[in-house]
Amino acid sequence: MDRNNIIGIVIIFILLVGYSLWMQPGEEEQLKMQQKRDSLIAAQIEEAKLDSIYKIQKDSAEKVKDSLKININGVDSLQTVENKNAFGIFSASASGKQQFITLYNKKLKVKLSTLGGYPYYGELLNFKTFEKKPLVLFDDNENVLSLNLYVDNKSVSTKDLYFTSESSDTIVNAGESTKSVKLRLNAGEGKYIEYVYTLEPNSYELKYNINIVGLSQNIASNASYIDMIWDSKSRRHEKGAEFEDRYTTTYYKYVDDKVQYLSETKDKEEEKLDTKVKWIAYKGHFFSSVLIANDALTSAVTSYTKDQLQEKYLKSNHTEITLPHDNKGNDNLKFTFYLGPNDYDILKKIEVNKDENLELKRMIPLGWALFRWVNQYIIIPLFNLLDGTGLNYGIIILIMTFIIKTVLFPFTYKSFSSSAKMRVLKPQIDAINAKIPKEKTMERQQATMSLYKKVGVNPLGGCLPMLFQFPILIAMYLFFPSSIELRQQPFLWADDLSSYDSILNLGFTIPMYGDHISLFTLLMSAAILISTIMNGNQMNGSSNQLPGMKLMMYLMPVMMLVWFNNYSSGLSYYYFLSNLITIAQTLIIRKMINEDDLLAKLNANKKKEVKKSKFQTRLELMAKESTERRKK
Repeated sequence: MDRNNIIGIVIIFILLVGYSLWMQPGEEEQLKMQQKRDSLIAAQIEEAKLDSIYKIQKDSAEKVKDSLKININGVDSLQTVENKNAFGIFSASASGKQQFITLYNKKLKVKLSTLGGYPYYGELLNFKTFEKKPLVLFDDNENVLSLNLYVDNKSVSTKDLYFTSESSDTIVNAGESTKSVKLRLNAGEGKYIEYVYTLEPNSYELKYNINIVGLSQNIASNASYIDMIWDSKSRRHEKGAEFEDRYTTTYYKYVDDKVQYLSETKDKEEEKLDTKVKWIAYKGHFFSSVLIANDALTSAVTSYTKDQLQEKYLKSNHTEITLPHDNKGNDNLKFTFYLGPNDYDILKKIEVNKDENLELKRMIPLGWALFRWVNQYIIIPLFNLLDGTGLNYGIIILIMTFIIKTVLFPFTYKSFSSSAKMRVLKPQIDAINAKIPKEKTMERQQATMSLYKKVGVNPLGGCLPMLFQFPILIAMYLFFPSSIELRQQPFLWADDLSSYDSILNLGFTIPMYGDHISLFTLLMSAAILISTIMNGNQMNGSSNQLPGMKLMMYLMPVMMLVWFNNYSSGLSYYYFLSNLITIAQTLIIRKMINEDDLLAKLNANKKKEVKKSKFQTRLELMAKESTERRKK
């Protein structure tokens, strides 16, 4: 090692020692470092404590869990304890897996849910919605049926419990023969609630029997009834939701009484049915779900709430039903679900007891009193007769209209003839009015009536034939929108005669009118206006006596244009045809009646001796006495 190496090593040593002395922390820095080391040690100690506590808690939880598990000695689990507390003897049915059993024939498909045991899904196989989708009455808990029982001092609802099926089949075909599905809610040995659903081939009727067996010791001995809750949503199926909603509501029939219903137009409606009820129906425009009791429902409270959006649903229906209970714990309650179309011929044939009139056909709004009679005994038989020809429904409506107008032609002729008589007598009526001051109203009327009597004219002769035609007019107004036969039947530019036709979608909504233009409604209004103008002169004979009547007649086509834009295109088409035929008949009658000859005939009647009736004599006497009193 030479001198230079020794000097280098010494210098490096001095530098290292100097650097160490320079980098050594002061007292304050040493204190901070000590605090940091102490904190690390404390954190390690705390972590060790937490690990010990967690281990102890975990061990305790495992011991508790193990103590609650079912062991070989049969100790109940925590879930079992909770189920027993909530459901009592039905605790074994409180847990499970929801499964579905499909029962169907050629018309109806129903899925029954093991959770709750009620019809979960209902589809009408021969119909489609306006969007050409399967026509589903309800699905996905939109229809819930539940028995509410008070068993062993516990309130139990069957919709929360799992039923079991006696068969392993999940698809049951009733297309060729009657089939049944039995769902049982077990409550212990010899104790159960059983639902039996039965479907016959080619039927919309789903038989529904409730068997309550062996629960006499569990249901309170003083209980004389069982509660049933039926919730269901009314789905939208047609093109015009607002129009469809007008025909959607709840119908019901009291035992030995008439059919009634909740008003369709309200946002909410409720009715208490305090006496025995035969059936309750959630009625749609063309399809309904009806619960029919073989005997009777003790009472019920039914209501609906309107869906404001009306995109998928129209109304939500809710009914609380009271069922009879025999106080012995063994009940056999029989019902029928009708899940099908509002078809007049189908509904009138449904019965659950022989010779019992259910009057389900009353769900079809054909009017009351005279108007319903006209529909039942004239319009519907005529329509069914023509329907058997297989013709397009547009042609059937044309033939119907022609037949009706032909049958009513004598009355139309009588009305026109009477108006013509009044018209040719108008100059003589004007002369009487000019001769007698208007202050002497009674004398004017007496003189006018005397003239009518002499010439043999009945001033009401033109009104009576029109009144006779009025029931036909109203009956057809009620028939076409309610006729399911017209549903989705196309004719010319209309794709559905039961709904509105549209030649132009506006893209915006006009209040009271809609968002489209109906061509059949335009044609109908134009025909009414032309008919009104043609017959306007017939009012001349009485226009002074009925001021404003002519204005009303000219406003009517405009009002019809607004009202009928969203109505059944079949109805607008019928009124269009009816007014076209009326125009043609008016032209024919005008050629048949010569007004000059008619006036000569009336004047000739003046020469004939007219025998006064007792009524006319009495009327003239009263007029004379009234005049004398005013003079005094």
